[in-house]
Amino acid sequence: MTSESLNPVLWQPSQEHILQSHTYAFMHKVAKDLGLSFKDYNDLYRWSVEDVASFWENIWDYTHVIGEGEKRSIIKDSEDIEKAHFFPKAHLNFAENLLRRRDHGTAIEFFCEDKLHRTLTFFDLYQQVSSLTQFLETIGVKAEDRVGCYLPNVPEAITGMLATATLGAIWSTCSPDFGVPALVDRFGQIQPKVLFITDGYFYNGKVFDVASKLPEILEKIPSIEHVILIKYAGIEVTPKVTQSVKIHAYEEILKIPAKAIVFKRFPFNHPLYILFSSGTTGVPKCIVHGAGGTLLQHLKEHQLHCDIKRDDKIFYFTTCSWMMWHWLVTCLASEASIILYDGAPTYPSIDILWKIAEKTKLKLFGTSAKYLDNLHKNHVEVGKTYDLSHLRVITSTGSPLMPTTFDYVYEHIKQDVCLASISGGTDIISCFVLGNPITPVYRGEIQAAGLGMAVEVFDDSGNAIQNESRGELVCLKPFPSQPVSFWNDPEGEKYHKAYFAKYSGIWHHGDFIAKTPHRGFVIYGRSDAVLNPGGVRIGTAEIYRQVEAIEEVVEALAVGQPFEGDERVVLFVRLQPDIMLDDTLVDRIKKQIRANTTPRHVPAKIIQVPDIPRTKNNKIAELAVKQVITGHQIENTGALLNPEILAFYQNLSELKA
Repeated sequence: MTSESLNPVLWQPSQEHILQSHTYAFMHKVAKDLGLSFKDYNDLYRWSVEDVASFWENIWDYTHVIGEGEKRSIIKDSEDIEKAHFFPKAHLNFAENLLRRRDHGTAIEFFCEDKLHRTLTFFDLYQQVSSLTQFLETIGVKAEDRVGCYLPNVPEAITGMLATATLGAIWSTCSPDFGVPALVDRFGQIQPKVLFITDGYFYNGKVFDVASKLPEILEKIPSIEHVILIKYAGIEVTPKVTQSVKIHAYEEILKIPAKAIVFKRFPFNHPLYILFSSGTTGVPKCIVHGAGGTLLQHLKEHQLHCDIKRDDKIFYFTTCSWMMWHWLVTCLASEASIILYDGAPTYPSIDILWKIAEKTKLKLFGTSAKYLDNLHKNHVEVGKTYDLSHLRVITSTGSPLMPTTFDYVYEHIKQDVCLASISGGTDIISCFVLGNPITPVYRGEIQAAGLGMAVEVFDDSGNAIQNESRGELVCLKPFPSQPVSFWNDPEGEKYHKAYFAKYSGIWHHGDFIAKTPHRGFVIYGRSDAVLNPGGVRIGTAEIYRQVEAIEEVVEALAVGQPFEGDERVVLFVRLQPDIMLDDTLVDRIKKQIRANTTPRHVPAKIIQVPDIPRTKNNKIAELAVKQVITGHQIENTGALLNPEILAFYQNLSELKA
């Protein structure tokens, strides 16, 4: 029996909560329509992966997707997950579904640190998208043209995306903290025709210039013909018209009189977004996601897994570059209100986001595991300070959520809340495993596999693991939010290599994972970062769970270092201010790991570091550190938030013996 099997229940939904949920309503409707019987979530899940086509057809109907055409022919090439396409005879427009509500209710409420606050109604949003769509048409934007977004998390990013999607063009984002080389690595591949850009942005109380980068961007991405400039940070910019590129002021575009939008409906799998892999080990992959698959998957997750309803207030701390921005925006299709925040999540105070949660009466608060852990480390008493009576769901992603952080949420934020640790990624613009409103939350566990997602755990030989042992997260059957393709991959070679090379005909996601006795999951890190001392596979999250429970440790990063014909575990720790790593603390860390895992998990070396390298999406960059300490060149430091720290890891004397 594993330690996870002993995990206590931290939250149990009330019978009233269950009966009022979307999940229960969907279960009841399907059972009545199809003559089925479901006792619980597990029964519903089993049906959803056994009859994939019927499940997704019913999701379309239940969530009231706006579209047309034959949808009974649900999956083309359903027996081949790599080639499968959903609803090949159906047509829809993504923007039409998100703009279905047009009244004076709040669509978007925007905050920027302590500097800016504004609100757009659904009517305002529709009007602005109308003006912007007309403008994009006049400059020749058409279906499958690419439109680049180099913006902070502001409402204009949403209006730009919706206008782009209205015309069937493809939206692609990079947040403005990306340097020009990182931007060129991405947009240079997809050759956008239009670029949305801001004058600057705010972070941690400071103003950062963006517009000054424009000449270099235009020089290095010659496909850009039009620039739409948004005044945001108060930096003086004089729009200029050059021979090849025209610069347009966003506020002038909004003066175009709004009129009824004519939504052309495109095939279900028409490209909507291009998202990018992290790019820490090479040029980022350009992942093309389709309009219908993104919409349907998000509607399922929002309504059946997060119980999002009309007028609910939904927040996710994210930048435009992270797939969670795309996930958040689709909440508009459920007629919910979305709360945007731009800036540092701890400025001007560590609890700024909870002030916003109280003010806006949030139902769902979405964030990263590291953010919650930071609150825990700083002993922030959120629940005692703020009225969170409307809060029903806290979602956490980006890295595994530690059991001690589960404890913190229920002891110091709110007891009656569904804490949904979720995991999926840019590759699927959604989740494989996540929460749901009708089953308990167990300490340290992700509640369930997503409905319609045939998730399994495989060993290296491709056999399903029947117990709670760790292995590879795979998906056995098609799902609608698989990438439509990779950009510039006409034969599908990159796509195949990314997901289907390890196990033939099965999606291999690259997470090291285990099932629990409660039919939940625990993720132990990325497969490509798994440690292998003495031939024993160890997920890095197994070590982080123990190390970060120690008060003096802010965060940690573990890698394997080839040594004397084997691999030894090296642990880097960032400590609280004014704390130095000494023999006593090293001994405590090792004892904590040994007592709660195995002797194999105990690091051979523990080294204090001033900082830990992170990707732009705030994920620790284990592979980058491993490359540095083994003497390899980092191919793309532009993908990192703090690339300068890598110099610290080079030629460390502690690793030479």
